[in-house]
Amino acid sequence: MGKMASALGSVATLATEPGEDAFRKLFRFYRQSRPGTADLGGVIDFSAAHAARGTGSGAHKVVRSQLSVSSVSDHDAHRAGLQPISTWQAYGLEGYPGFIFIPNPFLPGYQWHWVKQCLKLYSQKPNVCNLDKHMTKEETQDLWEQSKELLRHKEVNKQRRRSLLEKLRWVTLGYHYNWDSKKYSADHYTPFPSDLAFLSEQVAAACGFQGFRAEAGILNYYRLDSTLGIHVDRSELDHSKPLLSFSFGQSAIFLLGGLKRDEAPTAMFMHSGDIMVMSGFSRLLNHAVPKVLPSSEGDSLPCCLGSPPPAVLARDSVVECCSVEDWQVCASYLKTARVNMTIRQVLATDQDFPLEPIEENKRDVTTEGFCHLDDENSQVKRARLNLDS
Repeated sequence: MGKMASALGSVATLATEPGEDAFRKLFRFYRQSRPGTADLGGVIDFSAAHAARGTGSGAHKVVRSQLSVSSVSDHDAHRAGLQPISTWQAYGLEGYPGFIFIPNPFLPGYQWHWVKQCLKLYSQKPNVCNLDKHMTKEETQDLWEQSKELLRHKEVNKQRRRSLLEKLRWVTLGYHYNWDSKKYSADHYTPFPSDLAFLSEQVAAACGFQGFRAEAGILNYYRLDSTLGIHVDRSELDHSKPLLSFSFGQSAIFLLGGLKRDEAPTAMFMHSGDIMVMSGFSRLLNHAVPKVLPSSEGDSLPCCLGSPPPAVLARDSVVECCSVEDWQVCASYLKTARVNMTIRQVLATDQDFPLEPIEENKRDVTTEGFCHLDDENSQVKRARLNLDS
């Protein structure tokens, strides 16, 4: 108890020391933190395995959030692989209106589909990824096929070269963000995946945002040494719609700050299956991921990923069966990684993109100025993964 109190005191002291802004100090503290120690005593854990109001020193901030249960039928929730909305637990934080945290609402086994889609389908062309700047379209045509055998034998051959999927850091869907201009545009678009759009629409409706349209997505692929830099998602033209975040794989620490970086952030765990919604006031707050947490049991998966989905799915389900062979590849990948999907609506109803100079539209959408997951061992010199701060 004394060690935890000392660690919490250190966090509070760091946030008030002069010099570097409070967010950056706490980002660095948690990046250097040691799992299983009092360093993480101040991190809120919303997991259903803990008390209803969460654990951690910030648990006094945790409040219940009301969901719009009648907005999503049990049938539609099931089609997306979700439990009935009436069974979900949803929480908010005092001082962060519009922030909603939903601990894993997925049906047992149904996370398999979304993990497989992120690795096998969404990484394919014509979607854009970080590898495009360094490789030809032919070389990045099917990352899954080029990587699956390497990943399947990952445990046997520790000295093997890394697969392309393990070098993947981000993929964009729908309207592709232009990292130079920090804007979306009509001519940088590929069809948004229909299954992911359906999932997002159900979650948004459950949180009171009926009519939400999934128009753009950024998938981040984290290794154990990856971080996501402090940033604000402000490039969408309609900020009245929420930002949805889905996490799969190893757990991570998420920091939610204020409108300015001199406001100390609140730390919370994100576990596999957890969903976060940032809307209203919280839509434009600084946030970051300073640390991915390795499993306490070595190279293992979260228990919620241990069981497969049913062998037979409903005829109108958007979720597909995942073969044992495919899941072997996914499981091998996730033992030392996590995947996060952030989905957003870019345009308001009946809104069009503003006219831009021709030169603006011709910029290279694959340039990496905005966003790298910051890996300690990256050959790229500690580039930031900042959307548009």
